[in-house]
Amino acid sequence: MKILTAAYVLTMNVQNQCIQNGAVLIDGDTIKAVDTLAQLSQRYPEVLIEHYPQTLLMPGLINTHCHSGFLRGTAEGLAVWDWLQQFIDPMHRVLSPEDAKIASYLCYAEALLSGTTTIVDMWRYMDGSAEAAKDLGIRAVLVPYVAEHPDHHYFESLKSNEALIKRWHQQANGRIQVWVGLEHLFYAENSALKRIENLCHEYQTGFHTHSNESQFDVQENLRRSGMRPIESLEKLGLLDVPKTLLAHCVWADANEIQILKQHAVGVAHNPISNMKLASGAAPIVEMLRQGIAVGLGTDGEKENNNLDMFEEMKTASLLAKLSNLDAAALDAWSVCQMATITGAKALGMQHDIGSLEVGKQADLIAVKLDTPRMTPLIDHGRLFNLHSNLVHAVQGQDVLMTMVAGQVVVENGRLVNADLQALIDQVNQAAPLLFQRRDQWFAQQGQAVNELQRERS
Repeated sequence: MKILTAAYVLTMNVQNQCIQNGAVLIDGDTIKAVDTLAQLSQRYPEVLIEHYPQTLLMPGLINTHCHSGFLRGTAEGLAVWDWLQQFIDPMHRVLSPEDAKIASYLCYAEALLSGTTTIVDMWRYMDGSAEAAKDLGIRAVLVPYVAEHPDHHYFESLKSNEALIKRWHQQANGRIQVWVGLEHLFYAENSALKRIENLCHEYQTGFHTHSNESQFDVQENLRRSGMRPIESLEKLGLLDVPKTLLAHCVWADANEIQILKQHAVGVAHNPISNMKLASGAAPIVEMLRQGIAVGLGTDGEKENNNLDMFEEMKTASLLAKLSNLDAAALDAWSVCQMATITGAKALGMQHDIGSLEVGKQADLIAVKLDTPRMTPLIDHGRLFNLHSNLVHAVQGQDVLMTMVAGQVVVENGRLVNADLQALIDQVNQAAPLLFQRRDQWFAQQGQAVNELQRERS
């Protein structure tokens, strides 16, 4: 056992309790007590105390929607569906398992360094992602990029998704979960959608997909089925599996919001991605008012362009204020909850993570207080501003320590279980080759089109 102590412990329990000169007693991977240092040191005088002076201990952040990758800064300036067709889908056609693996290593490292302890990653060739999660120590929900449609045969399949479940679900002492994934409703035929439902029930695992991300998404679904996307998901039975998490939900209407509420569906809100791709501002304030569990997600490095959840917290608050023309919308406490306990609820994991409470996993971070961004810090009275500073001022680089399941994986701002520079070098070597293969694919497509035109003429 050990006691971690800091200037403050922000528990994110129901009362948003903040303990001055607080401490957390950890036994293995589990939190055994949360109190003041004076109380815990008196009750457990034999236990080693680890001091984190001039810091705040709080629950690790939960990134409810991400895509590993290394297209950062190279997929710019297009709305979501054009962006997918011109940048992303061609990349998937030429992606190699080794590319996918090193992308996950670097993305998980970036996440841990900036205070994320749990990440939902929709990606490819995810045996490599599982190895990265196991080695680096992050808690991961792995969701293969599944497509079951002749036009999208280059993605993952339900067969490979099921194989990944069998190999990796609940591995690494339970840190790794594998869910059933789907890129989008348009990327699967009806028989496959039924198979998704069956797989979720068979393995008692979750389902994750994108929904209502853009106006085109809604319009195209109406054209194909006569229903809006979330209405289609409900009819297909995909909202009644053990857990459903939908990314974006930007264009969910009032009826769809009620459907989300009725089926206890989690929502992953990705404000920076939604702004960058000009998708719109999701009705998050109304969803939260209806009791829907809305977590925060960075989306991928290519549509963000970083995985800093503190930046996502600030942007979520500001976008809600702007889109609702209400400076009081999505206050700092609500955003802190979205990044921690409400995000855990969106994943159905609130009994294990999301707050510093007895019996939960020891997933926590230490945030530096001795920075200009946290100054002044007022810890009592009507001007109490610790939570506001966390949301509107702190950056991922202010994270000093990250712990997952009782294991320190970032110490003094440095990655513990891997050489960060080596991970960076690997990606810098692989990226040009990936872009070269993508360019070759584009050239082959152009040649094929020209040959077809010559045949027709």
